[in-house]
Amino acid sequence: MKQHFDIVVVGAGPAGLNAACAAARAGASVAVLDDNPRAGGQIWRQGPGILPPTPLRTLLDALRMQRGVTLLPSTRVIAPLGSRGLLLESAEHGGVCVTYERLILATGARERLLPFTGWTLPGVTGAGALQALIKGGMPVRGERIVIAGSGPLLLAALATARAAGARVVAVVEQASAAKVGRFGASLLAEPAKLWQGVRLTRGFAGLRYWTGSVVREAQGNGRVERVTVRRGARDEMLDCERLACGYGLVPNVALAQALGCEIGAVGEIVVDSEQRTSVDGVLAAGECTGIGGAELAQVEGEIAGLVASGAPLRAQCAQRARWRRFGQRVESAFALQGATRTPPPDATLLCRCEDVSIGEVRAYPNWREAKLHTRCGMGACQGKICGAAASLYFGWQAAAPRPPFTPAQIGTLMTASAEPPPSE
Repeated sequence: MKQHFDIVVVGAGPAGLNAACAAARAGASVAVLDDNPRAGGQIWRQGPGILPPTPLRTLLDALRMQRGVTLLPSTRVIAPLGSRGLLLESAEHGGVCVTYERLILATGARERLLPFTGWTLPGVTGAGALQALIKGGMPVRGERIVIAGSGPLLLAALATARAAGARVVAVVEQASAAKVGRFGASLLAEPAKLWQGVRLTRGFAGLRYWTGSVVREAQGNGRVERVTVRRGARDEMLDCERLACGYGLVPNVALAQALGCEIGAVGEIVVDSEQRTSVDGVLAAGECTGIGGAELAQVEGEIAGLVASGAPLRAQCAQRARWRRFGQRVESAFALQGATRTPPPDATLLCRCEDVSIGEVRAYPNWREAKLHTRCGMGACQGKICGAAASLYFGWQAAAPRPPFTPAQIGTLMTASAEPPPSE
């Protein structure tokens, strides 16, 4: 199967959907693909009994009104083809070759997980992963949960867990009380964000909110039963049935790297004032260009869609500047501190896929050597988890991924050889 579109959007979260709407309004033929079965990305994730939020419903209704829009759910990018083509694998259509005039990357971000003793015990997840599991139907009613790590994602996980009937024992934040306090005061300039924070936390009523604290160890017989938290110079233990621990987000840039896009110092896709990347015909928007929240992702997506379709910009640039300033305040307040950046004991697993410890990896000078000698990063997640941790601990840069980016059916790979798209 082969199709051509004026614009292909990779990612159906806030950035991708806004980009698609803007481009479709300008009359472009648009394909929107996402590896999830439902649109919305991580922030607007849908699930059993979870109604789509109003912004998502509005965007999807707008897209359905446009004749030139094709939605491709449960569809993954397997490899780039030529200069303006992609090989896709779709749950509905199998292998698909698409070509495009413009490509918009709205690939979002993934959670940063950092290892600690016991982090592989059943019941230990990321904070965002806990949200996804609950929205997917996992029951947590009556369970005691500790939420730990850093950043606003912890508050979203808190609200989701509480709404599902869980008892959140504590929120453990690595940022200092002073930084968190200054950030809270800055929300007076954004009343909507302040009210959102109040709604998510309920003023932290009925739970502990510990700042300047990190999880040192998870313990249990067969699954997590208690957590040791380092608070300053002392350790405190909390009993729980689940631990959700995430240290912010890491931009998803695998496709951008494979296309040759410039990647910035913190791992983001570098874009100009019109969301254009360093590769001609490729734009990017949302968390893959830097972590800034849903509002920034939406306006960046709209700008990318307008630019890709040749439509004029109006007030979007001013809105983008506003939300970028907010994102910078978040980044400053919740920047990872020394205790979080310190590697755990050498016996701690770094790569869960290949059972490689921190000590085994530490013996090598860079990611490539560690990977060659220990198989670290060669398992199912292809280094998405351990690579981010190694980058934080040792300053290593992971190599650009090579296609196929995910396991693919032989039939999909044959599609590429049967109908190769033209290259310039």
